[in-house]
Amino acid sequence: LPGGLGGVWPRRICTDPRENGTYIMYHGTTKQSAQQIMVYGFRHSVDGMLGRGVYVSRDLQKASRHPLHLPEHQRVVLKLKVRVGRVKRIDYRGHPLQKTWHDHGYDTAWCPPYCGMVKSGLEEDCVWDPSRITVIGVIYPKTFYTKRF
Repeated sequence: LPGGLGGVWPRRICTDPRENGTYIMYHGTTKQSAQQIMVYGFRHSVDGMLGRGVYVSRDLQKASRHPLHLPEHQRVVLKLKVRVGRVKRIDYRGHPLQKTWHDHGYDTAWCPPYCGMVKSGLEEDCVWDPSRITVIGVIYPKTFYTKRF
C-alpha cells in the first residue's frame, strides 16, 4: 500500500484529535470486507485493546498493516472522513476507561503514538458510532509487474 503513494508516508500524527473535529482517517481490511463495508457500513469489532468500536487511524502506515495475518496484496485501506465527537485519550495499559470510555460519554478513544499501548508505536482510534464514519476512497496495494522480453 505505501508503494501506491510513491513510498512517501504522511507526517507522523502527534497531536490530540480535537473534540468534535473531522479528520481523514484510514481503516485497513481485506478486499472482501471492504466490499461489505461499502454496502452495509461499518460494524463494531467485538472487542479489542480499546473495547468495542470501529478501529481507525490518522496514520496511513498503521492502517496499511492490517489485517496483520494477510500479505499486502490481499489488503486494502479505506480512506475515511471521521467526525470524532468527544474524545478520550487512553495513553497507558490499564487506564481506568480503557474499555469503558463510551459508557462515560465519549464518542472516540484515542491512543497516542509511542505511549506503549500499540506494538507498532503508531496512533490508533476507536470510534463508537459507525455513523460518524464516511468512506471517501479506497487505496489498493501497488502491484509490481515484471516485463518479459
